[in-house]
Amino acid sequence: MDAAEITALFTRADGQFFCARWGRPIVPVVFGVEEATLQTVKGALEAVVALANHKMAETDPELGANLMVFFFRDWAELLEVPNLDRLVDGLGPLVARLQAAEANQYRVFRFDAANAIRAAFVFIRMDDALSDVPAETLALSQAVQVILLWSDTAFTDRSALAVAGGQTILRPEIGALIRAAYDPVLPAVATDPTHALRLAARMGDVQ
Repeated sequence: MDAAEITALFTRADGQFFCARWGRPIVPVVFGVEEATLQTVKGALEAVVALANHKMAETDPELGANLMVFFFRDWAELLEVPNLDRLVDGLGPLVARLQAAEANQYRVFRFDAANAIRAAFVFIRMDDALSDVPAETLALSQAVQVILLWSDTAFTDRSALAVAGGQTILRPEIGALIRAAYDPVLPAVATDPTHALRLAARMGDVQ
């Protein structure tokens, strides 16, 4: 993966380059699934966090849990979650917009004073398309998409995952990019596209 491909993964539709990683240990909580699926989701998160050489924790001193993952059948269910409107600004209009678009997933990020990721909310509406996706594949996909702030157009043309030997795996170059982005020598946040050159150089070291 060269610098141009990396740049595209962090350049938003409005042309802004923005690459951010988590600035604190990740504390996940998952709603709306059975125990088996819960363990699958947490296992995928643990695997991707370990890949990034980042950390998870039992609690966040400020928020308790800082990564909330919701599984549901209808966007309107989010409006019934107690206090969610206090955590996600503009929840009502957001739900209306997602309903109109017939979206099946959405992620909301919150940032700290340095613009590193402070919290994330993952919303997954289990429509017919997602219901056909194996739980392991869906969990790994969501874990990858929440470990960094990717472009809003990243992975629209090509998935972050691949199939090898009958199993769904993370594409090796995406794994290498995640590890590079969490290199402690690099800043947690970058808005200059030249950051892609630094990531590309480190990918050569970690692949």
